[in-house]
Amino acid sequence: MNPMLSYGRGAIVALLLVTGLHSNANAQVAKGLVDPNTAVEADLLALPHMTPAVVKGLLEKRPFATVTELNAFLATQSLTPEQLGAFYAKAFVHINLNTAKSEEILLIPGAGRKMAHEFDEYRPWKSFAQFDKEIGKYVDATQVARLKQYCFIPVELNTASDEDILSIPGMGPRMLREFKEYRPYKAIEQFRKEIGKYVNPKELARLERYVTIAP
Repeated sequence: MNPMLSYGRGAIVALLLVTGLHSNANAQVAKGLVDPNTAVEADLLALPHMTPAVVKGLLEKRPFATVTELNAFLATQSLTPEQLGAFYAKAFVHINLNTAKSEEILLIPGAGRKMAHEFDEYRPWKSFAQFDKEIGKYVDATQVARLKQYCFIPVELNTASDEDILSIPGMGPRMLREFKEYRPYKAIEQFRKEIGKYVNPKELARLERYVTIAP
């Protein structure tokens, strides 16, 4: 007899729900901050120390591939370190937990060199549950949640849930449909070819930051 048949209907449903929840926890873009690459003009103007001139320049130059690129632009706008810190408390280009350089991590308000070391030490990060556990050794739960907002773990293109894919900044139902249409992806070049039909090269590169294909 198929062992699955020995489960009751309720047990099977419960098993599927647990599996789904586990998948959702594996890789995602954390929520809580404004994404400067996708926010509308009005939302950018509402951020600390953003003037119409700064926002105009930001809109013209985005998307920024990394937060260090964004920081380089903002540094030309005469913002002080304190003003930059206030801005980054509300808006940030998420860092890839598995590949971010120390200079990216250090732009997270209050992170510091010790935390940059801890971010690096536990690579490869596979889930935010792992992040909660490991970073929770050094700071309290409130700080873990705050730091998590700045991060992402790449979404696996072939197995990610709708929720995981929709966590990518700027992702909507139409692009979700396109991401899923071409499954299974065999290589990142296929992603570039197929999704490149719908977005320009800079936007394609921005989206590619958030995804991975399991070997």
